[in-house]
Amino acid sequence: MAAPHETGGHEITVRRGQFWVPGERVEAPQGTVQRGPMFVSWEAPLEVTHPYPLVLVHGGGGQRTDWTGTPDGRPGWATRFVEAGFAVYVVDRCGHGRSPYHPDVIGPMGAQIPYEAVENLFASENTTWDYDQLTAAMGPLPADLALSQRLDADRLARLLDRTGPAVLVTHSAGGPVGWLATDARPDLVVAIAAIEPMGPPFVDFPGMGPLTWGLTSAEITYDPPAATPEEVPGRRIPALAGKPVVVVTGGASAFAGFAQEMVEFLTTAGAHAERLHLPDHGITGNGHGLVFETNSDEAVKPVIEWISKREAA
Repeated sequence: MAAPHETGGHEITVRRGQFWVPGERVEAPQGTVQRGPMFVSWEAPLEVTHPYPLVLVHGGGGQRTDWTGTPDGRPGWATRFVEAGFAVYVVDRCGHGRSPYHPDVIGPMGAQIPYEAVENLFASENTTWDYDQLTAAMGPLPADLALSQRLDADRLARLLDRTGPAVLVTHSAGGPVGWLATDARPDLVVAIAAIEPMGPPFVDFPGMGPLTWGLTSAEITYDPPAATPEEVPGRRIPALAGKPVVVVTGGASAFAGFAQEMVEFLTTAGAHAERLHLPDHGITGNGHGLVFETNSDEAVKPVIEWISKREAA
């Protein structure tokens, strides 16, 4: 087997860097500490050919490495976006990856994700997983899903303050964070590509928690205002008004079964929402982990095409 550095990677020279979106200062027994910072890395080609950067938000118990590489050692979607001419920002959500977690300041951890759950969620017709590599990247989520989403959305909103207008690309449980960040900074979100977003609306997801407010666990702004979750159906989300949104699904994913419900909810909320089902583009067999499956280089192409058309519009 070839060494990792001998198997290929970027086909172009890039510029790259990293920084933090700091968390709040809070008092702890040992002194003043920081709560829930967000680590951000960025990468861009020597010549950026697209007007807006992409911000990639990972899902569930994952981390930014979901975008930067695949379990079988190939470059991930972040690399392919850069090669297509985009500037790309990739985050570690609060308490994931390089973003530190301490229960004294963020709150109790949920359970560690077992192999059985990983295999059930990510099994597909189109991959030969190295489940050791896939599971190694997955850590526990905060037990309070709504708090986790609020922290992530706040940091993501402040990241957008630095990047300027951008396209959000979210995966799975990163989807609610994208809706909430758009609620916080509607003028800075150009479009949203939601890859296999967490759903359907109002679901209580086993081991994670409920989407209490339709698309999110944390409260999001409705018009007219919804005092309780029961008042949500049929109301608009002003931040999504006219916003281009695509829900991307794989042909072998259980998430494809409720994707149309997501599109209909988003449309009712005011978004210009549509579905991108990979089999309709000749890309078959993909499951929930389509961003890092063995044909990930093919799966990203229609997403790049969708983003390019929406930014041009």
